[in-house]
Amino acid sequence: MIAPVTIDELVVRASDTLEAAIATLDRNAVGVAFVVDDSGALVGTIGPGEIAAKLRAGAGRKTRVAAAMSSAPAAARAATPGDGAVLPVLDDRGRPIDYASAGRARRIPVAEPSLAGNELRYVSECVTTSWISSQGPFVRRFEQDFAAKTGARHAVAVSNGTVALHLALLALGVGLGDEVIVPDLTFAATINTVIHAGATPVIVDVDRTSWNIDPWATAAAITPRTRAIMPVHLYGQPADMDALLALADRHNLVVIEDAAEAIGAAYKGRHCGTLGHAGTFSFFSNKLITTGEGGMVVFRDAEAAERARRLRDHGMDPARRYWHLEVGYNYRLTNVQAAIGCAQLEQLDRFLARKLEIAERYRRHLSQIEGITLPALLDGHANSYWAFTMIVDLDRLGLGRDALADRLEKARIETRPAFYPLHEMPPYRAYAGNRDFTRTNWLSWNGISLPSAVTLSDEEIDYICGVIARLFEVRLMAREAPSA
Repeated sequence: MIAPVTIDELVVRASDTLEAAIATLDRNAVGVAFVVDDSGALVGTIGPGEIAAKLRAGAGRKTRVAAAMSSAPAAARAATPGDGAVLPVLDDRGRPIDYASAGRARRIPVAEPSLAGNELRYVSECVTTSWISSQGPFVRRFEQDFAAKTGARHAVAVSNGTVALHLALLALGVGLGDEVIVPDLTFAATINTVIHAGATPVIVDVDRTSWNIDPWATAAAITPRTRAIMPVHLYGQPADMDALLALADRHNLVVIEDAAEAIGAAYKGRHCGTLGHAGTFSFFSNKLITTGEGGMVVFRDAEAAERARRLRDHGMDPARRYWHLEVGYNYRLTNVQAAIGCAQLEQLDRFLARKLEIAERYRRHLSQIEGITLPALLDGHANSYWAFTMIVDLDRLGLGRDALADRLEKARIETRPAFYPLHEMPPYRAYAGNRDFTRTNWLSWNGISLPSAVTLSDEEIDYICGVIARLFEVRLMAREAPSA
């Protein structure tokens, strides 16, 4: 974690050049610098607005800060929509020794759960009735409520989203000798579970617009050994399911949707995860609904769902306790986790509505910045915006993804990079073949996810966007300021 901005990163001298002031503003991400005289006493402030005005008046990068600064106010206010004052803390000689701002009070997390519903009530019921393990009424209720909410035919609750994928593969008979086509841009669980099932993953490139598995690349990768396609609805954006299902029908393949990040997302009116032969969901603490850890796998076919239930519980015959029909696993969800899940499902519509509001507010601010690519708005695709992710164009903005993330961290804003390409990581290189991954590479190395929790306030979104806009404004000044 990068340390917050220090007072030294906020101070420039009146005798310094505008070039030095621009560099200070670029590093500190606060949007203001405290100007001191040669004794170190505060004499003014300077920000992007003052510098821009001076440059428009004909000044150059070698002009002195004293010529552009504002006189020292009681509080220097950062020019961001939702930000409060940035206050210098002075010693008895008038020298800045620290600063105070609203931005220091709370680090804005990239994700956090909202547990404001019936979670405590339902968990307390588990405790008072002693049903705290995988036996108990909330497990079945969670499965039933989830199926009803998503339109799934059969839902099986499991201990996490990764085992949901593994169970889906096994229940549908995917294993040794089979190939499963997976996208290059995804979390490692997608490919890991294929390997765990004994099958061979085949990595293909993604679409540049949706950021999901490319149907054309998928078609080109199909061989006589191909058994399944595993699309991922990345960051809540639905994949092109019509094209993928048509491919599957043509080649007699199964489709297992990795919808870990896509509860609430829909493709042409149908909930993601319910269009293929199976779909999987994650309820990790950063997901739209959470059980702490937990997952769900849904099936089109009753027989596959029944096998999944058996495999989830050590391969035990449900009609004959402790009689095992096949080698299984302990993939069960606890009653306590399911109780939290039931409470979370009750709030899903409200969570989704807030996610859409957050995305719209980000769009309103960030669409004004040339060089940022926002999530595509596609016909028939209802994005749940699990993570609001954007692509940063280094050449046009003068600031790359990683440098932007570092500066946002200094402003107490947590971000996360887009997933690394699977084909570049040591365990998976053998599954890349000689296929092209140009689009994944571009998206991976330039993608950044902004804070997207439903707990995020409008003021925090405005603050985040203001910091981003200001950083790029400063970068533009650095490039375009006259040298004189």
